[in-house]
Amino acid sequence: MPTRILPAVGDADAVRSLTTLLSQLPDAEPVAPVTDSTQLVDTLARLAAESIDELPEVVVVHERIGPVPALELIREVALRFPAVGVILVTSDASPGLFQAAMDYGARGLVALPLSYEELASRVNAVAQWSMGVRRHLGAGGDVFSGVGGTVVTVSGAKGGVGATLTAIQLALAAQASGRSAALLDMDLQTGDIASYLDIQFRRSVVDLAAINDITPRVLADAVFRHDTGVALLLAPGDGERGEEVTDRAARHIVSALRSRYEVVVIDCGSQLSGASAAAVEMADTALLVTTPDVVAVRGAKRTVRMWDRLQIRKAEETMIVVNRHTRGAEIQPALIQRITGTSIAATAIPANFKELQGAVDAGRLHELDAKSTVKQALWALAGELGLVKGTEGAVAVQRRNGRARGGGERAALTFRRRKEIGR
Repeated sequence: MPTRILPAVGDADAVRSLTTLLSQLPDAEPVAPVTDSTQLVDTLARLAAESIDELPEVVVVHERIGPVPALELIREVALRFPAVGVILVTSDASPGLFQAAMDYGARGLVALPLSYEELASRVNAVAQWSMGVRRHLGAGGDVFSGVGGTVVTVSGAKGGVGATLTAIQLALAAQASGRSAALLDMDLQTGDIASYLDIQFRRSVVDLAAINDITPRVLADAVFRHDTGVALLLAPGDGERGEEVTDRAARHIVSALRSRYEVVVIDCGSQLSGASAAAVEMADTALLVTTPDVVAVRGAKRTVRMWDRLQIRKAEETMIVVNRHTRGAEIQPALIQRITGTSIAATAIPANFKELQGAVDAGRLHELDAKSTVKQALWALAGELGLVKGTEGAVAVQRRNGRARGGGERAALTFRRRKEIGR
């Protein structure tokens, strides 16, 4: 059986050189090259949706692929498509880069300028490895097998606007509809999802912060399986430990959850950190919750502008959710949309705290009455976003592009630089 090889090369001259050599390899079947990171992941996702057997055995990633850096791209491919072996083509064949490439999930490294013998040897070895993994998958091995779930972040324009409530109910709605859902508390200093759901926990997101290779077993040990079926990855009980979750760690954690669950909802709180910046930028949909009052709307506007300045997310790629909405309020959703320059959810959450108070005080938010207008609105929002099985969101989920996949680290670094200079 011929080895299918997918080149991922952004440079036209490098494409010609690489495809020429690949076509000369025995029993090789090069497929049409992809020219950027977005196209590569989308192509693999489309093939994986059909069958694991449709995936190429080998992907060759050139160092100048973009817009996502090559190592970050390799990490995502390795996590989301474990049956695909990745080879990095690079001009830097130093031991340091070789080790880094292996740590990120590459199965081989080929130095530039390309050598037929070296390329043939690496492709053959990686193809054999890939076929072995596929046999293992067929036997039901404990490895990631998903093609990548939908990631939704929920941030607050300021504290107390209902971001955590929104995140919890979105995850519950997705799980209740038959989708596997995970809820990640990325409000690292003050996250209180555990309080809303009245649970005691030992493990938290901090336990994954220093792990480069988050396997399904490691992830399963860290999450708390709630009675509703939602997998919870909670903020640390000691808020100061939140600093251990770096932007890079956040990227690894979100990627691992995305590979394991169909829907991943992330509560990012109202304070920006490097970790939450990475999560917002990686998200398919970034929600910003506000209430219809001057202080909160000003906070929403500041947040949107800050995300844009730090290159985390553009205003038009952010969706505002209006909580505690009343028809008689002076500030209506359309005005908030004009002020912030964002899109706005068609579903507004009504102001009816009396429905919530008993469930919140008891820490039983998952038992909120189905007749509650607040719950009905939040679950309708889940349907609007396409998180509920059997529905198609009225609002198209924002396509994962190169910025969303690879910029979390860049955004977090920019955030730190601006913080250091006091901006």
